[in-house]
Amino acid sequence: MSEQSCLVANDWVCGEYVRTRGQELVDATVQHLGITVASVVIGVLISLPLALLARRARVFAGPVLGVTTVLYSIPSLAMFSLLLPLFGLSVSLVVTGLVLYSLTILVRNILAGLQAVPQEAREAARGMGYGPLRLLWEVELPLALPALLVGVRIATVSTVALTTVGSIVDYGGLGTLIVGGLQSDFKAQVLTASVLCVLLAVLADLLLLGVQRWLTPWTRVAGPAKRARGFRIRGPRGRADAARVEPEKPGQPDEPEKAAA
Repeated sequence: MSEQSCLVANDWVCGEYVRTRGQELVDATVQHLGITVASVVIGVLISLPLALLARRARVFAGPVLGVTTVLYSIPSLAMFSLLLPLFGLSVSLVVTGLVLYSLTILVRNILAGLQAVPQEAREAARGMGYGPLRLLWEVELPLALPALLVGVRIATVSTVALTTVGSIVDYGGLGTLIVGGLQSDFKAQVLTASVLCVLLAVLADLLLLGVQRWLTPWTRVAGPAKRARGFRIRGPRGRADAARVEPEKPGQPDEPEKAAA
């Protein structure tokens, strides 16, 4: 008697399902990735000016942080229902909802990174003739990059999970397969799509962690004092000058600078 097919037996683990439905799994994964990447990228582009506005004056900080927090507290089904009259049953509905959810994470992390930039770095850059835009682009954003990338990692993992809710409008990527499997009691489809969703979140986090370590090597230096020192600011003639923040040592008189030989 031949062994019964795992599809016929409706087993949770079924290699035959992966072989016969491979293209369906690939299409759902690609859609899941596309929605996630689009949502996070748009979220970053919106969050940066909001964080700059919140940093500029305290009168703006409260409303910006308050509105983004309120948006994050709205349940996902209610959020998509509120956006439905504007976007209809489309992928734009899902992307817009996910962008709104990512704002509170991204705005807070970008704002924290900008506020943590040492004042000595700003003063050194201004003393070398940096204008506001160049100061932001070449000094503040690079120093705020660690906090910004942490926010991107958190927002990405959160968005991978929330994308599955888009299955209610048939744009949920792997979530559409999960819901379809639950409705039809297709165990292999539910488990396979769920495992792929988890792997997607883990791989995305590891990839972004590698990018973060590559772009911010100075964060791996032991000790906060070493991390606070040695950032370089490019002078008006293109020469790299080092602006260092040295911690003061109590009880020691100031020593005159030695003339270079």
